[in-house]
Amino acid sequence: MKKIVIRFGTYASILIVGVSFMFWLFSSETPNYTFAEIAGYASIILSMAFVFLGIRYYRDNEKNGSISFGEALKLGVLIVLIPSLAFGVYNFIYTEVMDPDFTETYYQYRVDQMKGTMSEADFEAAVQKMESEKAMFTNPVIGSLVMFLTVFLIGFVIALISALILKREGSAPSMAT
Repeated sequence: MKKIVIRFGTYASILIVGVSFMFWLFSSETPNYTFAEIAGYASIILSMAFVFLGIRYYRDNEKNGSISFGEALKLGVLIVLIPSLAFGVYNFIYTEVMDPDFTETYYQYRVDQMKGTMSEADFEAAVQKMESEKAMFTNPVIGSLVMFLTVFLIGFVIALISALILKREGSAPSMAT
């Protein structure tokens, strides 16, 4: 099971970090944060396909076609931990080394987007709220933890669904020829 967790967790990590890195590498001076957010969530969901594939591989190749819900969920969660950790580490490196002005630039982008879309009082309240959040996300450990948890929670849901779909109790029927 350990080899499968490492293999499929690594595949998921390469996809999720690779997409983020490629976006950073090829983005312009003024990145499109809306597109980046959509691409980020899409890469999380796509990378979690390896959770399903890992559970299915383990069931079919190591467990003779049967796996309990609990064992499938455990395997899925273990696979999810690897890309979650990888993305948390990547986020730390990104905000500290690759784009140290990210938090400031992103928050300014959000403020600019809100201008003119709400009343002055609502705008001021929203900016105040964002400023308090910015102070929290300026801490690279907290930002990385949030990214870890985001990937983990999405991955956990996918592991849960995968375990429900792939569970197969008892031995698989043999194919006689």
